[in-house]
Amino acid sequence: MRRVVVLLAVLCVCDGVRFGQLCSGNPTNRRRTSDGWGQGHYGAGRGDRDHKGLDIVCEDGSDVLAPFDVTLHGEVNVFPEPHQAAINSGLSLRGQGLCFKLFAIRPDRTSGLVRKGDRIGTMLPMQSVYRGITSHVHVQMCDKSDPTPYF
Repeated sequence: MRRVVVLLAVLCVCDGVRFGQLCSGNPTNRRRTSDGWGQGHYGAGRGDRDHKGLDIVCEDGSDVLAPFDVTLHGEVNVFPEPHQAAINSGLSLRGQGLCFKLFAIRPDRTSGLVRKGDRIGTMLPMQSVYRGITSHVHVQMCDKSDPTPYF
């Protein structure tokens, strides 16, 4: 019997695409590691589910910036519980061939083209909802794939 081995090469769409600075005060996009509320990496456990994003450190009230030229595609609401209302806002964006969402920000506007480095919103008061957490912008790809390769 003759065996045929087929090798598939997967080309990463992420080649060359890198997120620029997301939050004023964090020029290197430092990631949330571990705190009393858990961990911020993609796939981290969240009880009976997995974390489907990557948390980038951002102080409450900081400016949130466009990581590259993007088109804004509307506001998103992500936190269904009433106690989370203070951080229940985000933004859907497209650019560099990517579709992604930023959670826990108050958008300045929700449509149109924005240039890299322009302010797109303000970090919401995460400490008022999760006292002691490392405040952060949650970055989630629209297809819920891992955003880590873009950082």
